[in-house]
Amino acid sequence: MADNKFFSSPSVDVIEKSTKIIGDIFSKADFRIDGQVEGNITTSGKVVVGNSGNISGKLNCSNADISGKVSGSIEVKETLSLMADSYISGDITTAKLSVEEGAQVEATISMKSGKQLKAVEAENEKNSQTEKTA
Repeated sequence: MADNKFFSSPSVDVIEKSTKIIGDIFSKADFRIDGQVEGNITTSGKVVVGNSGNISGKLNCSNADISGKVSGSIEVKETLSLMADSYISGDITTAKLSVEEGAQVEATISMKSGKQLKAVEAENEKNSQTEKTA
């Protein structure tokens, strides 16, 4: 694979335009999504959603560049960049937000520092464990 200046890790998982995934994804790799994902994506890497990309579910990652459509909760630990062609519907929690002119956003936005996001993540994990045992 050629040098990639857009991703932080040497490996990038790609979901092609013709691919549809139903279910949750857990990874440590960077992702490029040009297809459809119906489910949650959790990764410690960066996620790039291309113009044809579509996520219906929760997105949790370190950084994200979105040009496609995301319907659901978005939690980005560092920087979320919404490109001109993006459409977002749901809740956004991030440390830094960049929005290009033309991006469509129908969301509740919470700006939190990295420490605050870790506290929110720990609380969500605790609540998730409680729900499983209840």
